[in-house]
Amino acid sequence: MLKKLFLLALLSGLSLAAVIIYALQQPIIVTSNSAKESIVVEIKKGQTLSQLAYDWQAQGWLPHAKVLLLQARILDNAKDIKPGEFELPAGTRVYQVLTLLTQGASKTYKVSFIEGTRLIDILPRLEQAPKLIQDIQPLTTDNIQKTLGLETLAEGWVYPDTYVYHHGDSVSSILKQAHARMQTVLNEEWQDYQNKLAKQHIKQLPYKTAYEALVMASIVEKETGQASERPEIAGVFVRRLEKNMRLETDPTVIYGLGEDYQGNLRKKHLRDRSNPYNTYRTKGLPPTPIALAGRAAINAALNPDNGDSLYFVAKGDGSHYFSTTLTEHNKAVREYQIYRRSKDYRSAPAAK
Repeated sequence: MLKKLFLLALLSGLSLAAVIIYALQQPIIVTSNSAKESIVVEIKKGQTLSQLAYDWQAQGWLPHAKVLLLQARILDNAKDIKPGEFELPAGTRVYQVLTLLTQGASKTYKVSFIEGTRLIDILPRLEQAPKLIQDIQPLTTDNIQKTLGLETLAEGWVYPDTYVYHHGDSVSSILKQAHARMQTVLNEEWQDYQNKLAKQHIKQLPYKTAYEALVMASIVEKETGQASERPEIAGVFVRRLEKNMRLETDPTVIYGLGEDYQGNLRKKHLRDRSNPYNTYRTKGLPPTPIALAGRAAINAALNPDNGDSLYFVAKGDGSHYFSTTLTEHNKAVREYQIYRRSKDYRSAPAAK
């Protein structure tokens, strides 16, 4: 009799184990005909697996909540589930769900800041970034300045790059990360310049602070059509500063005009002494950066090409013609911006 009961219990146990194994082998239910579809699971801080499992079963994609909870109890890994968003591809089996939630990387998103754009240009990118908490309200350049704890305008203090974030991250966290990155890059480039200067490997440049080098880098970034020309363009501006010449660069005037600029720079704009960014009327650097500058532009500002050119003009193919005298420059202007101007004329390279 005891032998029969033992066999019955053994068979029952084996049957139950077979049922559990079968249930664990079942795929999650993705209601789509596309094999590329997936389930995105959001886990908030403080949520328990028990609560989540029954919610997932109610949502229809998890076949058996109790089986998942039993697996977690056996493996003792329910506590290892991390907050975040996790993507479960179609075809994922129930027994794989816990592994993905405890060991897999949570879903990430990206937002990019582009070299040569203004701080105001990145506001829509941040506002439209999915799953990013909008904790700066309203999102303005003034409020960014306050968030970063800056005494000067925040223009130029955000490093242009692509930033990866998770669901639940905030606008302020992205901006603080980008600001810290700019501080690091600028300090590294400035320290490298100081070291070379101390060893007399380079000459003294007309910058008193790293911030002034950042201002120059932003101008170089705006004026550069081809990356290879950054040091040469920086060289022109450095020599003009050294000779106490005005920089006379359009992008600074345009920046100072702000919303008043409608796409056409006029003589009255170049004559306007009330615009502090008008480098046709004011000598020296403008008061702040005029755009986001990358490391290459900062490096160029601190490592300008040697030479004697003092002028340049856009040739219409994205490159520039450099001149040493005003007479040569005026000739180049007539050659490239008057006689040769056509429908395909551009100051930056054509998109590939």
